[in-house]
Amino acid sequence: MAHDKVEQDDWLILYLKYLLFVFNFFFWVGGAAVLAVGVWTLVEKSGYLSVLASSTFAASAYILIFAGALVMVTGFLGFGAIIREDRSCLSTLSDELKQHLTRTLSENYGQPGASEITTSVDRLQQDFKCCGSNSSADWQHSTYILSQEAEGRQVPDSCCKTVVARCGQRAHPSNIYKVEGGCITKLEQFLANHLLLMGAVGIGVACLQKHEGKCLGPGGQLEPVRKRPGRSTSVGSDLRNGSHLLLTPEAPAALSLMANCVPL
Repeated sequence: MAHDKVEQDDWLILYLKYLLFVFNFFFWVGGAAVLAVGVWTLVEKSGYLSVLASSTFAASAYILIFAGALVMVTGFLGFGAIIREDRSCLSTLSDELKQHLTRTLSENYGQPGASEITTSVDRLQQDFKCCGSNSSADWQHSTYILSQEAEGRQVPDSCCKTVVARCGQRAHPSNIYKVEGGCITKLEQFLANHLLLMGAVGIGVACLQKHEGKCLGPGGQLEPVRKRPGRSTSVGSDLRNGSHLLLTPEAPAALSLMANCVPL
């Protein structure tokens, strides 16, 4: 049994390693594309700078260059971490999740003004069928459990397999979820299983934003400026109002960081 578990873990690590490598490649290509668009805009269309009254056009190009370079550097770091199996980077997300969730359970759950956090934790434990950050024992040090509002509960009612009023007073394995590794393990598995969907959505959003944010029409000419009620018709004003659509490289950058730091 132990030998089979070791083989399963080795297979999972190998699978995640190559999956992250593929994601890193696409993110790196995306960063290179953003960088290329920024350089092309600045070099080929720099003649428009003398026509425009503002520096928004140039600023957009510089931001694209910076964002593309940042994504490419992040991709290189990800490649290095994956090839060397550098757990100091690959385990960053795991450590941050554990620290943040443990602190949330201990300090914020069930406290006045933290109803959204309480609801989120309850939903997390019910949806993932888990209890506590690492185990149900994490709740022993919770401010809520130690308070009178807990009414003798050892764990929140959301830890119970069947939620009824004050069911958390009995922390027996037959009554509450006793998951090895706690909610953190469940959350990490969820992130790993949904990396493909997250990457596809991120790339799709980035492409959509790039398409909607084009300032130049076919043939490299500026789009005709149409009169809008209450709006200025100057080219500089139109670019200022629409240029924010160009400044959206954060989706692939954020997803790249997530892919690089999911623990193997």
